[in-house]
This record gives sequence, C-alpha cells and structure tokens, in this order.
Amino acid sequence: MSQITIQCRLVASESSRQQLWKLMAELNTPLINELLHQVSQHPEFETWRQKGKHPTSVVKELCEPLKTDPRFIGQPGRFYTSAIATVNYIYKSWLALMKRSQFQLEGKIRWLEMLNSDVELVESSGVSLDSLRAKAAEILAQFASLNTSETPSTNVKKAKKRKKAQSSDSKSLSKNLFESYPKTEDNLTRCAISYLLKNGCKINEKEEDAKKFAQRRRKLEIQIERIREQLETRVPKGRDLTATKWLETIVVATHNVPTNEAEAKSWQDSLLRQSSKVPFPVAYESNEDMTWFKNQFGRICVKFNGLSEHSFQVYCDSRHLHWFQRFLEDQQIKKNSKNQHSSSLFTLRSGHIVWQEEEGKGDPWNVNRVTLYCSVDTRLWTIEGTNQVREKKAEKIAKIITNTKAKGKLNEEQQAHIKRQNSTLDTINNPFPRPTKPLYKGQSHILVGISLGLEKPATLAVVDGTTGQVITYRSIKQLLGDNYKLVNRQREQKHSLSHQRQIAQTLAAPNHFGESELGEYIDRLLAKEIIAIAQTYSAGSIVLPNLDNMREQVQSEVQAKAEQKSDLIEVQKKYAKQYRVSVHQWSYGRLMANVHSSAVKAGIVIEESKQPIRGSPQEKAKELAIAAYHSRKIN
Repeated sequence: MSQITIQCRLVASESSRQQLWKLMAELNTPLINELLHQVSQHPEFETWRQKGKHPTSVVKELCEPLKTDPRFIGQPGRFYTSAIATVNYIYKSWLALMKRSQFQLEGKIRWLEMLNSDVELVESSGVSLDSLRAKAAEILAQFASLNTSETPSTNVKKAKKRKKAQSSDSKSLSKNLFESYPKTEDNLTRCAISYLLKNGCKINEKEEDAKKFAQRRRKLEIQIERIREQLETRVPKGRDLTATKWLETIVVATHNVPTNEAEAKSWQDSLLRQSSKVPFPVAYESNEDMTWFKNQFGRICVKFNGLSEHSFQVYCDSRHLHWFQRFLEDQQIKKNSKNQHSSSLFTLRSGHIVWQEEEGKGDPWNVNRVTLYCSVDTRLWTIEGTNQVREKKAEKIAKIITNTKAKGKLNEEQQAHIKRQNSTLDTINNPFPRPTKPLYKGQSHILVGISLGLEKPATLAVVDGTTGQVITYRSIKQLLGDNYKLVNRQREQKHSLSHQRQIAQTLAAPNHFGESELGEYIDRLLAKEIIAIAQTYSAGSIVLPNLDNMREQVQSEVQAKAEQKSDLIEVQKKYAKQYRVSVHQWSYGRLMANVHSSAVKAGIVIEESKQPIRGSPQEKAKELAIAAYHSRKIN
C-alpha cells in the first residue's frame, strides 16, 4: 500500500460544533448501535460466525427501514452510508478474529492430545524408548523417500535451492506428520509421530527433562484457556454515550444477588467496561465529498457534503501543511479546467471526521475537539508516481471497454456506460502539474528483516535472498546510536507510571495516567534509521513480522515460567510481575506502523512473514527475510 494517514484539527463556530455533535452523538452513533444489535440477532448470525464473515448487503438492508425511524431520521445521506460501512468493518474484524481463534483452539487442543512425555509414550506404545526412536527414524526415512521420489534432484542448482529451503521443508514435514496422525490406526506409529513432532521432527538421543516438558505442556494449557476466554467474549455493543446500560447494571446489581459466577462476572465486566465518551467517526470515502477553499484570512478551510452550511478551518502540523495545500490545488485545477481533470488522480483519497476526547467541564462540543483524518496516496505527489497510477487506471478502463464491446449488440445503457468510460479515460490522460522526483528502485533480492522481541525490541538484518547470506546486522543499540539512552528513560517512565497507578488503585483514586510521547519519538527514530539502512543497501523490501497472537505467546510464556518457579499462587504472581518489569514494554504495533509509514513515503515495499519462535534476535531477523523471499517465489 502507498497510502498514509495525516490529520488536522477542525476549528468552527460553536453552533457548527454543536450541530455536528448532535448529528454524530444523538443520531449516527445510536443508529450504529442499533445496527450492531440487529446484526447479532439475525437468524444467520451463528452461520456467519462459523464462516468468519457476513454478507455486507445485510447491513444495508437492515439500515433502509431505520432511515425513516424517528430516532435516526434527519441525517445527511453520507452519515447513513458511513454507519453502514462502520458496522460492516466492525463485524468483518470481529468475525474474522473469532474464526481465527476457533481455528487456533482446535489446533492447540489437537496438539495437547498428542503432546505426551517420553514416559507416557513408552507406556502407551508398550515398547522401549529405543524401539520408539527406531520407529520414529523409520517414519522419517519413509517421508524422506517420498519427498525424494516426488522431486528428483538431477540438477545441481535445484539441489542448492533445496538446501536453502530446509526450514520450509521442516515445516512441510511437520504438516505431513500432523495430517498422518489421525489417519493412522497403529498405536506404535501414532506414538512415534507424536515423538517426532514433540522434538522438532528429529530423533532426540538425550534424556527428556521432565521439568521442562511439564512447563511446555502447562504453557500450552494456558494458551488454550486464554483462547477459550476470548471466544466467550460478547458481540460488539457499540458506544453507550449516555451510560444508560451502566446505570441499569448498577440498579440490577444493587437489588439482586447473582445466581452464578458467570452472571456475577457479566455484571462486573459491564461495570468495569469503559465505553467511549465520543461518538463513532463519520467516513467520507469520496474525495469530492469535501470542498477545500481559503477564507478571508488566507487559512485553508473545508466543507463537507451534507453539512455545506458549516465551514471548518484547518489547523495542522507544519509537516502536514503541504498535503492540505495540495488538496486545495487539486480541486482548483479541476474547477478551472472545467472538469477536464479526473478526481481519481486527486492526492486525497478519503477522510474521517473524529471527535477526540478531552478533559473538562461543560458542553461536550466545547470540551472535546474535532479532528479530520485524511488518507493520501503518496505516489500522487510526483509526476512519476502519478503516471504509474494513471497507467494502471487507464489499463483497467480499457479492459472494461473491450469486455463490454465483446458482448456484441449493446443496449442503450451499455453504450452510455462505454461513453462514460471513454470520457473518464480522456480526463485521466490529462495530467496534473506536479513536481518531479525519481522513483526509488531497490534490488528485489535484497531484503531487510526486522525481528521484534521482549529483551531486544527491534533487531535488523540485511539479507541477500538469492544466497541466504546476511550482509549486515543492526541491534537496537546500533540503530539508535547516541539516542539509545532514551530507551532507558522511557523504561523508567513506564515504571514510574506503573507505581503511581498502584498507589492510586490502593487509594481507590482515578488511575488513568497519560504517557509521554517519548515512545513514539523513539519509534520514529528507529523507523528513520531502518529506512536509511534499506536505502544504503538498495533493499527492494522491508519484511515485518506478523504479530498474530504475540501477546498471547508472551503472556503464556510468563505465566508458565512463574508456575515453574513455585506452586504458590502468590509467588507466581510476584515472579511474573518482576519478569514483566525486567523486560521492555514496547508497542510493537506502533513501531511497525511508523516503519510502514516511512517506507511508503520512501517508495519501499513492505512485506510480512511469520517470525520464528526460537533463535536469537539476529537469527529471527535473518529467517524472517529468507522466509519472505521464498514465499514470494512460491506465490
């Protein structure tokens, strides 16, 4: 993706802010809440939950009768469209997450059933450990012969490629063993497969450490428990701006006794849940739904479709000012040329109006502030990038016209469609005046892998994908240089805030302490240096790890270590707390977002791959890059 998001504050008269707040908080957000509820009550909801997706047309159908409902009537058309898009986005994310969690749960339960100690496997198979190892070696030989017969190695180059792809072969072997286990009826073979999978598809000649195995099994059990808790989460509820549900729960909990632990937990969750105090954002997906102009003081202002009587002044950071100036220029060029330019080449792609929560007393439209988030295509800043986009769009339109004409005799509607497409093609080929800047051209076989971890938040490896050799490594200390001291400062700040929260909780006082922006500043420094290194070595792409379930892995690892330390719960909690304090608390998502944003601006491709669990940070970064390279070749 070549798109980034910028933001600005919108300043307007009190009447305009009040009108916007009432539309968003009293009409649009309740509409979204109602749609979320109706989707969850749909007869096909459980089917969608199993599939992990829902038909987006359903939300639009549910919204149609609500447009005439007195509770939601009187909104601009764009607000209804935004509500539908918001609900679709929420359920798309939630259903996908539920399906993924269910898939992980089934896989981990299956692995837990297979994971047995050497003593248990010997007892179950009825043979000695040496015999079990011999059977395992026999199975390995069988699979090796199958692989050899399927892919004969007469070519030296192919043999070299297979040598480089040993890690992927190991994964393939594990997958084959997993698939073979339930199909095998022979008990000895099943035990041998379990033995191989437990030892990384190898024969372990050393005696198994019972203590480490117990820790490994307990870690897996913890992961299963946590995933089950996630699957029991409630469906999306929306935002309760009036705190009505919270008050209802207070009344129920005050006058009733919970019938069971589940009900008590549901009351507790409802009371502890902190709903947002600001309404849902409103999305303007079309760049022509926003009109840019300058007021009498020369400040850039914007008006929105459906709110044309209200104008908002733009207040932004100097780093983003040139983008908003470009929005204004694009619209003026199109207007002055009498629509001879296409809005599909506008630098602005879409916008979101968002209320940001602030502390204070008074009317919410006076306390909170309005922010506009704009999505921009960085390629459209220069003439070279614009030509890239224009060529792709022109090719797509030409294909549509060709396919339509190929149908033969066309009706009036089809002929009108071709006419519109030809008109669009003409306007697309009329370029906007833009600055020139050579496009970045990296070498596709040079990759920069970034591994993330607890003790080493970020480690870099520049890898040549063709040879699998590492060109250079960089630790976080080398990446930051003299600024590495900021890492320790941020760590001390986090410890201080944690201590303040603990004191506040003891005193039953408010414990929401804001953090400084030091962490984000460090992330920007890291991103800047990573991009600089990628450019220095002419890297074609930067490979970031896919962080699915990283938090779960970390939590399970910490808890398993704590349980191994002692059987006493109090000691476990104390050890887990000390361990968490001893390692860096880092926002990996924020760091990756900064790297992604900087890479997009520089024109460097971003790839994702699964980060290995075992190995040093340097080895993980190297394997991450190599895995992405081989995955690219397979795809």
